Amino acid sequence: MAPFLRILGIETSCDETAASIVVRHADGRGEIVSDVVLSQLEEHSAYGGVVPEIAARAHVEALDTLVEEALEQAGVTLADVDAIAATSGPGLIGGLLVGLMTGKAIAKAAGKPLYAINHLEGHALTARLTDGLSFPYLMLLVSGGHTQLVLVRGVDDYERWGTTIDDALGEAFDKTAKLLGLPYPGGPAVEKAAAKGDPDRFPLPRPMVGETRLDFSFSGLKTAVRQAATAIAPLSEQDIADICASFQKAVSRTLKDRIGRGLARFSQEFPKLETTPALVVAGGVAANQEIRQTLQALCDTHGFRFVAPPHRLCTDNAVMIAWAGLERMADGRQPDPLEVPPRSRWPLDGNAETLIGFGKRGAKA
Repeated sequence: MAPFLRILGIETSCDETAASIVVRHADGRGEIVSDVVLSQLEEHSAYGGVVPEIAARAHVEALDTLVEEALEQAGVTLADVDAIAATSGPGLIGGLLVGLMTGKAIAKAAGKPLYAINHLEGHALTARLTDGLSFPYLMLLVSGGHTQLVLVRGVDDYERWGTTIDDALGEAFDKTAKLLGLPYPGGPAVEKAAAKGDPDRFPLPRPMVGETRLDFSFSGLKTAVRQAATAIAPLSEQDIADICASFQKAVSRTLKDRIGRGLARFSQEFPKLETTPALVVAGGVAANQEIRQTLQALCDTHGFRFVAPPHRLCTDNAVMIAWAGLERMADGRQPDPLEVPPRSRWPLDGNAETLIGFGKRGAKA
């Protein structure tokens, strides 16, 4: 039985500054003791997206205070912490530098081991904290920077089954919102408008539906949205709602096909699991209710358990970074040297080949 462990987590990979204290009990149960997140939404909203330099400066200004607040909420000091876990990648290099260097400084000053965490591994392992899942399971990561279907075999043991060959799904939501004059972030704005729209008015494409490979593509869908909007400009409020509803329906139908094939493959590869197979959805786009309903129905059909951690743990947060560090400690993994560098691009499955048409941006995932 692993010992009781307590860890400080730090997350600064994009536009949320976060710190958290999480413990792992001897029986393997996780407990969130403190969770502090400072959003930079107001700083970036005027630009319609994240500005890396603004994000990095905001992390510098806020992180020390957030670490102190996380410790205070938990009622502990650095002397009570067993290790420091900080996001080391992938993400915006400026933000990563701020968080990782802060983690290194704290580890050095307090004499604690440092765990440099892959942000994507944080997403991949969160469901074990919130729902006590056993390995293996399937994870769909859908966010502004990533769209991946990943087999989670164990700690540091991942197999990428599918990824986007162009835009991430969250990026497609953001660009659709910007095209239609909706506010940033685009996901919630598109979902809100779609609730008042006709999802059948515009016959938008379902990219890659029917293909055996489990990859995704959203660039063509984004282009189709632009063409539909241009053809009927100027747009009324109802036009915008109908386009959003049609876009959201196209996304849901695409995911239904892609993920349905993934669930079938999982069932073939793991026919005799002792527990019900599970699909975990993570990332900011996981908050979209139509997508959740589509995936829930899909899991019901295939006999899978659908697991969606609370929304605050699907978006960027330090809890998942702390928990990933705890998982690595409990698994007997050695801490990282203080010389460990940040990595703006850090694939979860290091053996996965870069896809044709994947592009330099996609290599980060």
